[in-house]
Amino acid sequence: MQIEDKKFELYLSEERIQESIKEVANRINEDYKGEKIIFVGVLNGAFMFAADLMKNIALDCEISFVKVSSYKGTSSTGQVHELIGLSTDIKDKHVVILEDIVDSGLTLSKLYSMIDHNSPTSVEVATLLYKPDAFKGKYPPKYVGIEIPNKFIVGYGLDYLEQGRNTRDIYQITE
Repeated sequence: MQIEDKKFELYLSEERIQESIKEVANRINEDYKGEKIIFVGVLNGAFMFAADLMKNIALDCEISFVKVSSYKGTSSTGQVHELIGLSTDIKDKHVVILEDIVDSGLTLSKLYSMIDHNSPTSVEVATLLYKPDAFKGKYPPKYVGIEIPNKFIVGYGLDYLEQGRNTRDIYQITE
């Protein structure tokens, strides 16, 4: 697959992605049995993960979204900007942040500071993809679909220059 000036090859199939989402949902369903939780999806990348995860959640729950940005092209800018903030009341509630991918942990740190000052009962992170070799934050995700190496990927909500989000599979950069 070609997007702009970069070439990508198939890395994770739709079947593998969906299988891992069901596993994450099963763990969340078990851990929060009898509890009401609020999912907070991180736009734009996590919209597909959030939608497919919610189809497998068997709990009383709500979902809300925030939008933050830290990437330009294929690398992090080192700064996280809040573009759309949290508008849902999360005081004394269990919150699960939904991320498409966790790499450096910079975005998670920003999200924790956004959410924590609203006094939730608990805050955890569920992510489709996790790059443990790139992680430098203090809040690792509790629910991880697939651990991957520190390579740039696109598809299934993840983008390169805002393109490629609409694929069912995930592709890895080849150059």
